[in-house]
Amino acid sequence: MKLLITGGAGFIGSAVVRLAMARGHEVVNLDALTYAACLDNVASVADQPGYVFEQADIRDLPALKRIFAEHQPDAVMHLAAESHVDRSIDGPGAFIETNVMGTYNMLEAAREYWIAQGRPEGFRFHHISTDEVFGSLPADPSVMFTEDTAYDPRSPYSASKASSDHLVRAWHETYGLPVVLTNCSNNYGPFHFPEKLIPVVILNALAGKPLPIYGKGENIRDWLYVEDHADALLLVVEKGALGRSYNIGGENERTNLDLVKTLCGILDAKRPRADGKPYAEQITFVTDRPGHDARYAIDPSRIRDELGWRPSVTVEEGLDRTVQWYLENEDWWRALQERDGVGERLGKSA
Repeated sequence: MKLLITGGAGFIGSAVVRLAMARGHEVVNLDALTYAACLDNVASVADQPGYVFEQADIRDLPALKRIFAEHQPDAVMHLAAESHVDRSIDGPGAFIETNVMGTYNMLEAAREYWIAQGRPEGFRFHHISTDEVFGSLPADPSVMFTEDTAYDPRSPYSASKASSDHLVRAWHETYGLPVVLTNCSNNYGPFHFPEKLIPVVILNALAGKPLPIYGKGENIRDWLYVEDHADALLLVVEKGALGRSYNIGGENERTNLDLVKTLCGILDAKRPRADGKPYAEQITFVTDRPGHDARYAIDPSRIRDELGWRPSVTVEEGLDRTVQWYLENEDWWRALQERDGVGERLGKSA
């Protein structure tokens, strides 16, 4: 299968690219190479036959039409997006332009291409989204996001992703475009750009800096190892039912404080501090961000029951692998620390 993967130089997109290539697919990697993208993420496959890179912006409709016509993909996996909630608080415009208008452009370019090809039955437009579109959950562990949960986005980021989800469904219902959708929980793992919680904690710990936790650290997230997510995404684009959405979760709920303490314990074992003290002493509580959702949790019953997918690692196993990867790949993350906003507290004002 020839896959057009948008955002393939980003964190999740590059994991999909690497796995797709390993499984024998052809890949056209479309990425604008904005601040969080890094071609080093796909360096392991860049010279392999069947891999093509196209630097293009999903806000550029003529470029998208050219890429569809030139490469003639069998399916689209649309991951390109602005994705950092804190940045969306400081500058929501970029999120509307990329996540809403960019998705509109992708849908229109895909629809024109699909019609020109004679509306092939096997074509798929797979839209990859987030569980943040559903809003916030109560503390009750029996209450989880399902595919039927009403949308209730609380941040400019989640509102822009909710908008893009609605567009994809509308293009399916109105124009018959063959789509599948997925909404995932919080991802982590190798090649995670150092502005999100887990890489920030790892790198700050190693540098002897404070480990910032919003509020009291009570916010709960369901943590999904990125390579498990890539596996699920490829399964959905190949086997997912037309027009159907699938929630993808890690089945690993943790409070932010518990997560950071686990990371500190792993670092204590793998790279002890020179003074022998625990990394947990560096934990610092900072002012919560505006509109911070209390809890996210995915009910993965549909993808498990219909497609037979479950995550392969626990959060403890995944965090251990992640820490080890950062310890072994300093050249990768050191180069990214000079980029705009990395290491700064963003999203403080509302």
